[in-house]
Amino acid sequence: MRNSIVLSALLCATATLAQIPGETLTGTVGNTSIAGSNAGPDKNGKYVIQGVGIRANFIPYGASISNLFINDTNGIERDIVGGFDNASYYGIDRQHPHFGGIPGRYANRIKNSSFVIDGTTYHVLPNENPTPEAPQGADTLHGGPDGWDWRNWTVVAHTSSSITFSLTDPDGDQGFPGEVVSYVTYSLGNMSWDFKMVALATTKKTPIMLSSHVYWNLDGFANNETALALNHSLWMPYAGQRVGTDNILIPTGDILSNQQYSLNDFWSSPKQIGANFTNPDLLGNCGFNCTGYDTCYLTNRAQDGPYDWREKGPVARLRSAWSGIQVDVFTDQDAFQVYSCGGQNGSMALKSTQGLFNVTDRPRTIPQYGCIVMEVEDWIDAINQPEWGRSKKQIYGPGDDPYVLQASYQFSLNSTAVGLNGPGSG
Repeated sequence: MRNSIVLSALLCATATLAQIPGETLTGTVGNTSIAGSNAGPDKNGKYVIQGVGIRANFIPYGASISNLFINDTNGIERDIVGGFDNASYYGIDRQHPHFGGIPGRYANRIKNSSFVIDGTTYHVLPNENPTPEAPQGADTLHGGPDGWDWRNWTVVAHTSSSITFSLTDPDGDQGFPGEVVSYVTYSLGNMSWDFKMVALATTKKTPIMLSSHVYWNLDGFANNETALALNHSLWMPYAGQRVGTDNILIPTGDILSNQQYSLNDFWSSPKQIGANFTNPDLLGNCGFNCTGYDTCYLTNRAQDGPYDWREKGPVARLRSAWSGIQVDVFTDQDAFQVYSCGGQNGSMALKSTQGLFNVTDRPRTIPQYGCIVMEVEDWIDAINQPEWGRSKKQIYGPGDDPYVLQASYQFSLNSTAVGLNGPGSG
């Protein structure tokens, strides 16, 4: 019975694949086969899919995107996401986690590595901000030391334009209650990348909140003018508020206003990520002694009444004037985390498909502020803020509707500043 429920949910999520002419699904779920031919991974352990004007590679480790290729305004192909050349290296380099993967079963941070469900307190494994009193960490980040983006998922379907991964997370893993069965389907269309994540709590009530943790550089790290991504412009038209946090980025419970023209105002008009980096007030904006952004912005669309998230307009737009590559992010989620890569220190090597070549005065690495992370998700650590009223979006049990996250990244080429001020331009 349980396996049939999981299979039904998987087939529902992959239904869009069946609508692609000439494509067939491949793989198995439980003991049930999904017919088709499996192209398998390439020599680097990567699964290739493609659409119109777009191509991408994915790997089972973390169900991660490892390459995303788009031509810039000069017709030069750029690989615009961080990662490694070979899939095997993701499990070796533990210093650079979360590159393109799915953090889970609960993305972002959990205060004191604990939460309460129906009067029972659960303690999950800590893995961030160690102290003498808490040598393993004061909080839990992205699901713990062995979160979902550290694990190998199973490929259950693969076509020329789509791929589906599945993961079963057992009861008690990292301290979380209950088994969770999850899958994600990635698909490429006409200059677009869509994904759908679904997770089912099969045995106990448990927190579930997922995201996609991609490190973006729309120049493919090849901008001869700067090694940084601070020249990228960002616009989040619904992000007039953000979650207040303490100096280790744990939510305080406060919802803060992003007043117009303030450091965190990206809603009133597009603004370069680095526009305020000379302002001393930006120090501490992303935690203790940190300059930049590691901020959960709220996506306030409900005031306009019922809406279709695919038609409402992007929750975010990121653009590079140098490459002319622009990405509009559409999602059904109500929050959007922005991280300006302040934690990068130049030790992460670029892939062979990225960067400047035959240049000796710039290391082939990702420098501090050399990338941007954009995470579609729900309000962070809401499981410890019951006054926010997010429990039905973050706590799931047997018999409940599944957790669902959907997003569409729509790419375009924009060689001028025209069209930066509203949806549908570019």
